[in-house]
Amino acid sequence: MNHVLIIEDEPMIALAIQMALEDEGVTSFDVAATEQDAVALADEHLPTFITSDVALLEGTGPKAVATILGRHGSIPVLFLTGHPEDCVPVIAPAVVLTKPFNSRQVAMTYRALTNDKPA
Repeated sequence: MNHVLIIEDEPMIALAIQMALEDEGVTSFDVAATEQDAVALADEHLPTFITSDVALLEGTGPKAVATILGRHGSIPVLFLTGHPEDCVPVIAPAVVLTKPFNSRQVAMTYRALTNDKPA
């Protein structure tokens, strides 16, 4: 089973990401709005895929992702942000999509990074 951690402080954007990934067959999600919550949720339930914004309510997505990957090893990451320059350097396997994004882009990137076939 794939479990996705969505690191996003805007509830409507988090929901849009979740819906796009549900269409790909993902059924398990955690959503974090802060760097600290993201790390704690990943420690509790290891994700197989992470989506992350850059700017959060507290902290940053890239710092949360770096901590998670440092603790748990390689996990595919999709950064969804209005500030792609703040994701550099991106640690592979990761992709950066600029907001606004569409669900098709999220789905295609998810499949590419996880080698999943469409649902």
